[in-house]
Amino acid sequence: MKKFFISTAIDYPSEKPHLGHCLEKVQADVLARYKRLRGFNVHFSMGLDEHGRKIQRYAQKAGKEPQEFVDEMSSYFKNLWKILNISNDDFIRTTEKRHIKVVREITKKIYEKGDIYKGKYKGLYCVDCESYYLPKDLEAGLCPIHHKPAETLKEETYFFKMSKYQKQILKHIQENKNFIIPESKKNEILNRLKEPLQDLSISRKTVEWGIPLPLDKKFTTFVWAEALLNYITTLGYPSEKFKKFWPGQIHIGKDIIWHHSVIFPCLLFSAGLKLPKIIFVHGFITVAGQKMSKSLGNVIDPFELVKKYGTDAVRYFLLREIPPTEDGDFTYEKFEARYNSDLASGLGNLVARVLTLATKLKIKNEKFKITNQNLKSIIDETWKNYKKALDEFKFNEVLISIWELISVCDRYIEKERPWEKSEKQQLTINNLLFTIDNIAQLLKPFLPETSEKVLEQFKTKKIKILFPRLK
Repeated sequence: MKKFFISTAIDYPSEKPHLGHCLEKVQADVLARYKRLRGFNVHFSMGLDEHGRKIQRYAQKAGKEPQEFVDEMSSYFKNLWKILNISNDDFIRTTEKRHIKVVREITKKIYEKGDIYKGKYKGLYCVDCESYYLPKDLEAGLCPIHHKPAETLKEETYFFKMSKYQKQILKHIQENKNFIIPESKKNEILNRLKEPLQDLSISRKTVEWGIPLPLDKKFTTFVWAEALLNYITTLGYPSEKFKKFWPGQIHIGKDIIWHHSVIFPCLLFSAGLKLPKIIFVHGFITVAGQKMSKSLGNVIDPFELVKKYGTDAVRYFLLREIPPTEDGDFTYEKFEARYNSDLASGLGNLVARVLTLATKLKIKNEKFKITNQNLKSIIDETWKNYKKALDEFKFNEVLISIWELISVCDRYIEKERPWEKSEKQQLTINNLLFTIDNIAQLLKPFLPETSEKVLEQFKTKKIKILFPRLK
């Protein structure tokens, strides 16, 4: 059986999850479900990055020990993925013993290769993203991502010889077309690699909340130097399972592309391991054109969104409305308009109309067949485009093509008028049932709950409204 490994970035649980956390999880879930349906043995991993100065500070603010704090926060993330129907096979936390063991093994391996040395670091550091910055990278002295002042950090540290691997990583990116998707993000990294690559500080003397550095217990391991290794921990490195599944693909946000496409590969080069096949980079979700932020009061709570509209409605909006590799915008007006037009009036209405007619005529499941060749050719073309688009991560294009098939059915109903008694009445309804069955199959990776409901209604002939229209 073919193997397929996919992982999202692991989240930083300093605060409860917001809608922005959901995008890559839903995207990755679609691919994991799609591959399973194609017969692949899938390992789909997600998790939490639980160490670092920021967690230490947030725990202190909450009056809790760091472990107690991350234990509490992890429950919010796990519950969210459950209500969003995410089918992950593993949920890794970097505070787990299995991860600490892997970090020790890899650090020791890199050290024994001569790629770690002791020195002194002085520079600018953003606590929120746990990253170093050169003065030229800041925007008016502020972190370009969090828009907060960078702190001056001066301390004794251990460095990883990342500069040693500059030519190697540059060559790999240039020669492997799909290593970084999309092309625009790949070019960003290639432009940045025109500058000399700096060695990476991989330890902290002033951060207590972290994995002790194996070669010097007075230090803890820099959060990015250990968190990135979660992708091999989840596969049980260096087990047989790891050898079978690695390398795979990783889905991340555009704010952590450097860490995943340069720092992580350099660590893997040093450790003698293969690089990920694909690093897929998505954009951010804005709210009415603005970045989500607590200060603006526009953070969207995904728990409330699912509670009000349902799991598949949220999944649908994220996959249909947010471009896979660009920023996309959320407003309640857009959400409700898409819900009413596509889910309530589109899919929901079609299923209810056709099943009502089929129930009246007592048409049985075994009679599903297609006699209309035009309809059949459109279904075949939809499947063909579906596979190609999913292999290219074009989630929104797949959904557009499925909803075009729904529109084809609506036009077919208006043309054939199957509510009127005629010789071809039963054939018309059979054609529609066959098409809706295909629509339900197409939707399995995207809207698994809805797909199941449609197929169940086919069996029971008990018609239930899939998406009640919003007033």
